[in-house]
Amino acid sequence: MRKTTPSQDFVRGIWQENPVLVQMLGLCPALAVTNSVKNALAMSAATFFVICCSSILVSSCKRFIPSEVRISSYILVIATFVTLADMVLQAYAPVQHKELGAFIALIVVNCMILGRQEAFSAKNNVYRSLLDAVGTGIGFTLALVMMGGFREILGTGSFLEYSLFGPNFEPWVIMVLPAGGFLTLGFILLAMGYVEERKKEKESQAAEVLS
Repeated sequence: MRKTTPSQDFVRGIWQENPVLVQMLGLCPALAVTNSVKNALAMSAATFFVICCSSILVSSCKRFIPSEVRISSYILVIATFVTLADMVLQAYAPVQHKELGAFIALIVVNCMILGRQEAFSAKNNVYRSLLDAVGTGIGFTLALVMMGGFREILGTGSFLEYSLFGPNFEPWVIMVLPAGGFLTLGFILLAMGYVEERKKEKESQAAEVLS
């Protein structure tokens, strides 16, 4: 595995290796629950809690987990923290808990979380595993809030339930439907691809000038 610094462990998951926008992991909740910013924040908070706690525990106990049952052990650890997150949301945010429904339980099989345990936490100390988890969690949160904000603004004309355009605005109903998740993700990826292409063109032009 390529050696990285602690700062790189933290930063890479936020944008360079964003789990949703770059690695295309965790797309099920990203597409399903981002019809509003509140739902996106609730799912992000639950996922953030699970990935951080799981990374700490897996990194702490990696010496005691036999390699033959490591995946099963990771899933058991993740499922424990998902249950805690589900209970907390049900107690303190019942509206969001009801709207998120089964997608909270599906955090258990989120490839993003299981992948970080297998690829990083099981091979590094607690400090670096936590940095990696926090960076990945922030990246996941940014992606979901970006999608949720875009869909809520166009789909209902509001942001965090505050009206932005007045009573004459005609909502794009499709944006709060499942198809709106695919459209939003497509628009964001298209914009990212355009920016990246423009960046490469500028670098190429600069290299030609220098040569």
